[in-house]
Amino acid sequence: MTDFNFTSRFIANGVIFCALFYPISASARSIRVGLEEKVRSLRAAIEMADPGDSILVEPGTYKEGNLIVQKMITIIGEHLPVIDGEGKYEIFTVAASGVTIQGLKLVNTGRASIHDIAAIKGLDAVGLSILDNQFVDAFFGIHLSNSSDCIIRGNTLTSTVKDTAGVQSGNGIHLWKCNRVTISKNTIEGHRDGIYFEFVTKSRVVENISRRNLRYGLHFMFSHDDDYLYNIFTGNGSGVAVMYTRNVKMTGNRFLDSKGAASYALLLKDIGDSRIEQCRFEGNTVAIYMEGSSRMIIQDNEFRENGWAMKVQASCDGNLLKRNNFVRNTFDISTNGSISLNTITSNYWDKYDGYDLNRDGHGDVPFHPVSLYGMIVEKMPTAVMLWRSFLVFLIDRAEKVVPAVTPANLKDDFPAMKAYDRD
Repeated sequence: MTDFNFTSRFIANGVIFCALFYPISASARSIRVGLEEKVRSLRAAIEMADPGDSILVEPGTYKEGNLIVQKMITIIGEHLPVIDGEGKYEIFTVAASGVTIQGLKLVNTGRASIHDIAAIKGLDAVGLSILDNQFVDAFFGIHLSNSSDCIIRGNTLTSTVKDTAGVQSGNGIHLWKCNRVTISKNTIEGHRDGIYFEFVTKSRVVENISRRNLRYGLHFMFSHDDDYLYNIFTGNGSGVAVMYTRNVKMTGNRFLDSKGAASYALLLKDIGDSRIEQCRFEGNTVAIYMEGSSRMIIQDNEFRENGWAMKVQASCDGNLLKRNNFVRNTFDISTNGSISLNTITSNYWDKYDGYDLNRDGHGDVPFHPVSLYGMIVEKMPTAVMLWRSFLVFLIDRAEKVVPAVTPANLKDDFPAMKAYDRD
């Protein structure tokens, strides 16, 4: 299904719902709000608007506290008028269906340790569209709960609050108990989590940039049947965390520069029946960390210049690792077990030094991607200081000649002789 058809279906569902439950006047009007206009207050415009009306907001700065929207209206800003929360208020609280908020600059929400104060909050909203807005220093940028058939597209969310503990920083886009939401072409920076999902189903995250967020670029738990396509996650505390989830498709994403002792480009915990395809992992401390993950298909990906390309715990089983490129990683795969219950085949390994006598493009002898030194580092992380030493060279050569510690069945029986073309 194309993005266009998917989005169109969301809009259609929202329009049908609103037509049934929010009758629109045949004489829908436009209300112009401006400092020089008859209506100078956005709050007054919302109060006088009927379902189906549009509010056009002229340039200027509007400080009006918490604006509550309980009817199907469209609010459109001209040249990014500023709606200022003054460091005290939630700006928009939307408790209606079919609402559109577009072209505004929302700044300086309040902050709280108990309440999730947001620049735009949707409560039980159907068909809410949040388009082409700028969010600056919001506690939570966009917060939806128990909402469905919503579109979040083309927004920029930036937080400049210096908060290494994450106490004063909320998430850029936060969804709880939502269905059929499309999040596309947004840029999120400086928040706690760029995008956060909990109990979110049948939704799509497409072509977003999530960068330099304190914790995760994307964090989702208990969220099934979702697609994450062609996003860029770069410079975050960790890239993406996928937990307690099934039937997820992750295609065409780029995971870049997640570095640190506890950093992962992609953390998979208790996830099953999902796919990771055509992704690029580059410059991360750990590209993929897998624990309790089953029946995953990981194929056609690029692992380049990571510390560890993959850490696969012994609790993982039934996974397929196929047609991936492993290039200039310090460690290709490490594990904490002696037996592998996963299938590894037809990958390219730049460390493979075998031969191809029958010229079928695959090596004639298997490749064992787990090194003895890698297993030592897994148990004693301080041993990483010996990297590139002659002692490490001797240890790994001895293990190749007489394998004794590394998992004998964790191997690629058909290693590719040439890297797959990913361009």
